[in-house]
Amino acid sequence: MAGSLTSKEYDPKELIPEFVKIYGGNAADIKIYSSPARINIIGEHIDYNGGKVFPAAINRYLYVAIRKRNDSKIVYNDVRFPGTFEFDINDDFKFDKKNDYANYLNGILSQLKAKGCLFPCGFEILMVSNVPAGGGISSSSALECGFAFAVSETFGFNLSRVEIAKLGQMSEHNFMGVNCGIMDQFIIATGKKNYAEKLDCATLEYEYAPLELGDYRFVVMNTNKVRKLSDSKYNERRSQCETVLATLQKNGVKINALCELSPAKWEEVKGFVSDEILLKRAKHCVYENQRVLDAVSALKNGDLVSLGKLLNASHKSLKEDYEVTGIELDTLAETAQKQEGCLGSRMTGAGFGGCAIALVHKDKIDSFIENVQKTYSGVIGYEAGFFACETGDGVSEYKL
Repeated sequence: MAGSLTSKEYDPKELIPEFVKIYGGNAADIKIYSSPARINIIGEHIDYNGGKVFPAAINRYLYVAIRKRNDSKIVYNDVRFPGTFEFDINDDFKFDKKNDYANYLNGILSQLKAKGCLFPCGFEILMVSNVPAGGGISSSSALECGFAFAVSETFGFNLSRVEIAKLGQMSEHNFMGVNCGIMDQFIIATGKKNYAEKLDCATLEYEYAPLELGDYRFVVMNTNKVRKLSDSKYNERRSQCETVLATLQKNGVKINALCELSPAKWEEVKGFVSDEILLKRAKHCVYENQRVLDAVSALKNGDLVSLGKLLNASHKSLKEDYEVTGIELDTLAETAQKQEGCLGSRMTGAGFGGCAIALVHKDKIDSFIENVQKTYSGVIGYEAGFFACETGDGVSEYKL
């Protein structure tokens, strides 16, 4: 398919012989763990505002092959990225830009050690990902959670899936310097095939909702504009929301998070906020949270038309009120919305590049991709990537 989202899909069965080729030793001692990408069906930039989100794990995976060593050395290799990273399990791990992806792994180790987890020896890793890096379907969280699960299982730490999610978030906060919410790590750790998950980010209460789309499929559309959260205005948006929250609390509004406000209540209290930009940011959060509740209801009722309209409304709010889209995402989503067989489309993820999703009839997917691709490449000057996805399981051992 022209403009495919990733390079050639890597068969994880090839990891074992590749591992032995690099490290030698006994293949029987190697275990492989899988970690999915995710889409967020709706509920963007509200996970850190105490909102509810509605993500699903999808069938694009990162794979981690791992084996204990007889010494204290840690060795990382990746099939797609040349170069070996070596550390010692007794190191005091610190972020270092030259360590590239190894920072995500060392961040997890730093948090495990802070929890009191003891490593009797080192280990060696070989990874490969069929998740596009920087694409907005959470490649970094797949890496963090897949690695955390692999290490926990290998060394008998027996961390729960919720603990795996929290570990990934704390690594981002304390090691990577990204003040992210917990949605990405949570769905990657706890996801279930054939289900989406309504997650309350304030309480971490969650429920599975059957993702029954009939003749429709979610199509993931990659702008092919790579962005990094730490380099974006992500932290700025979070700070703006915190400013609104503090202002409301100062004026006697008894809430702990913006998304505790219903749209009606927000309209009552928004007069305490005078800054136009801050008003727009908060409006998005409050109304997006309501869209999540409406989307879950629509899906339970089999009302895909209403779900599609909510996707469109979400994108409009992310473009106009939260201002995290950009010409690439807007071109994809707005072109998609005009196509025959498409019920709705929106950006997914943090924005500033990355991916959008569209709900498309299965018989129209090929023409949908062709038409959106033509418009996108004409406007942007290079191609987008596309794939129709299905749901997938959260982090798990991959059985050969």
